[in-house]
Amino acid sequence: MGENLVSESIKGERSMSQGFVAQYAAEAALRAEGVARLTASVPVILKESLGFVHEGKGVRVEFSENEEGFVSVTVYPIVYYGMIIPEVAWSIQERVKEDVEKYTGLVVESVNVHVCGVVLREEKNS
Repeated sequence: MGENLVSESIKGERSMSQGFVAQYAAEAALRAEGVARLTASVPVILKESLGFVHEGKGVRVEFSENEEGFVSVTVYPIVYYGMIIPEVAWSIQERVKEDVEKYTGLVVESVNVHVCGVVLREEKNS
């Protein structure tokens, strides 16, 4: 019974850490030039429909099973029309890697970017 409790505790800590990492990654991605917003992946939409709260919406974080302290991040951005998508993706990758490593101490193995759509910029009324 004690072993099971330890296993659940570690799983809970890792889950909480995923939320923190996702928040840093989301904030970094949103600062990239050309990113309108982030959108949730299908699994996140399903979880939210069941009432689960998901931190770092638009970002998925996976810890390496082989190496402790290593993480992979997937970002789901909506990009502004007219932007060069590979350049936006590169900017997202650089920012996410830099911020997650800087603020968490983890090593980012990969940052995957799945552009989920393109939108027009809203005109600001003068």
